[in-house]
Order: sequence, then structure tokens, then C-alpha cells
Amino acid sequence: MGISADLPATMRALVIDRLGSADELHLAEVPIPATITDELLIRVVAAGINPIDAKTRAGSGASAAIVAFPVVLGNDFSGVVVKAPYETFPLQPGDAVYGMGRTPRTPGTYAEYVPVSSMSVAKKPANLSFTEAAGVPLAALTAWGMVHTVAHVRPGQRVLVHAASGGVGHFAVQFARIIGAEVIATGSARNAEFLREIGASEVIDYTSERFDEVLADNKVDVVIDLIGNVHDETGSRSLGIIAAGGILVNAPTGSWPTMMADADAAGVRASTFKVPADAHTLEQITALIEAGEVRVNIDEIFDLEDGAAAHRALEGGHTRGKIVLRVSSGA
Repeated sequence: MGISADLPATMRALVIDRLGSADELHLAEVPIPATITDELLIRVVAAGINPIDAKTRAGSGASAAIVAFPVVLGNDFSGVVVKAPYETFPLQPGDAVYGMGRTPRTPGTYAEYVPVSSMSVAKKPANLSFTEAAGVPLAALTAWGMVHTVAHVRPGQRVLVHAASGGVGHFAVQFARIIGAEVIATGSARNAEFLREIGASEVIDYTSERFDEVLADNKVDVVIDLIGNVHDETGSRSLGIIAAGGILVNAPTGSWPTMMADADAAGVRASTFKVPADAHTLEQITALIEAGEVRVNIDEIFDLEDGAAAHRALEGGHTRGKIVLRVSSGA
């Protein structure tokens, strides 16, 4: 399927011509991608930034799937449908939507237009702006999968969420709280009030306390590990505070290569998690957002041309919630 005659042939996009630092990100004029089979074409209003984007740009993450440069990065998007796959498809031109792609397998969302599978896009929550909505999909779907699909968190369980004020973390806290779990969060003192507001019953300040010492006599059933061993052996230390039958779920790519061997040695269940771009689950998250049960915190907003600064801010490691790129009018 080609590009509609009423669309321009090219678009603004934030691209990289090679792997490297955030400074490799720059604006370029690139062809608008064509859609195939069930794909929709979306005019992107805002794009969320995620750690996997920065890792891929730097040469890890999903960079092995890059087959040619320039590459448009970005997974999260909110925007407006420009082209539907067929006439009776539930989402039609003009509909406000959000979702996630599979960059670099498919063109990324740091661009004015993006093609996305029909299985990866849902209607935007009515009570969120485009900017807010762009911060939801990948992080919320990751948190949902870790809490629901892998850990099977149940009411009354004790759940420890590491890096709880970050993108995935602040959704994990909320999802576990909604289930009826007791949520313990690790974070800095400046984020303690925020974490309690979204559902943490206890906040452990990692700058002044050792979570494994605090929890040594009152272990947890589930650890949502969003750090691994990239900082202070957080992952390994978590294995000692998991109660019998509990589980540790780790998400950050490459953050703990020896996790399964370490967990086996400690007699603890563990699993990694890879997020699916699943519109059905996103619709369930939408319902919670529209009901006021879940919120997204947008820490900073950058214009598309300032994408390098946005990546540097993300890599600084102190984001509360999400960073979002303003791509086109409407954000």
C-alpha cells in the first residue's frame, strides 16, 4: 500500500546515522513510510522516550536488528490516524490513538508519521493529552506484564519495586496497589511523597538505607527489578529477601547476565520479561486511566529537534515518570 496523494512525500524525523552517544541524534528529512497489510499510518503528535531507545542508539538494546542507516528510533507514540488498513476497521482517519511500535524492526516514532500494526494501537485515553498519552504505552505494558503476566501478584502479597519512581516503576507501583498488594518502593528521598501518593505503603531511600537490611526480617513475595546489577548489586541483593515461593522479575536488557544462575544458586524463582506491543492489554490500561485509578507522570517535554538533550536527561537516571518528545502540533 502506498502513500496517499494528499500526504507529503517526506517528513521530519530524528535519526541516527551511526551508533553512539546522544549527540548522534539529529533532524533529517526522510520519506514517509508506506503501510502494508494491517498497518495504520499515524500522524505522530508526541513520542515517549524509553531506556531501550537510548541503549539501542548506543549499540546495545535492539541495535542488532538495525540493517541500514539512517535509523528512526522510538517506540511510544500518541497521535491521529491518517490511514486505516480497511474501510470498516474500528480505528479510522481522525481518531486519536496511542500505542507502541517495534523499532528498529519497523520505523520508529521519533518522526511525524509512523506505520503501526493494528495489534499495537488503541484509542487514546479521553482524559489524557497527547503528551501525557505518549508516556504510557511501553512503560505501562512492561509494568503490567511484570506484575500480572509473570509475577501473578495477588491481594495481600508484599511487592518490592526497584526504581519505583521511573517510567515502568511508577506504573508497577500503581498496578500492584490496585490488585491489593502491599507495595514497598525503593527510591530517593525527593520521590518519597510521590511514591506514597501513587500507592507505596513504604519507601526505602536507597541513598541512606540498604533495602536488604530493612527487609531482612520481613521478606517480600515479589520483586519487580528495574535495575539488575548495574548499580550496587541490586539484583543479587534482592534474592536474599524473597520469601519461599516468591519470584523476582527483571526487565532492563543486559542488566544482569548471570541472573538465572544466581537465582538457581539462591533457590529463588526468577524471570526476565520482554514487553509485547499488545493493544488488548493497552485497552485495559486505558480503562484504568479513564477511571482515575492510574496516572502517568510526565517529568520533562522536549521538542523533536532537542532529542539529544532528551536522551541525555534520560541517561542521567533521575527521571520521575516519563520524558516525552513534542513531535507536531496538538501536543
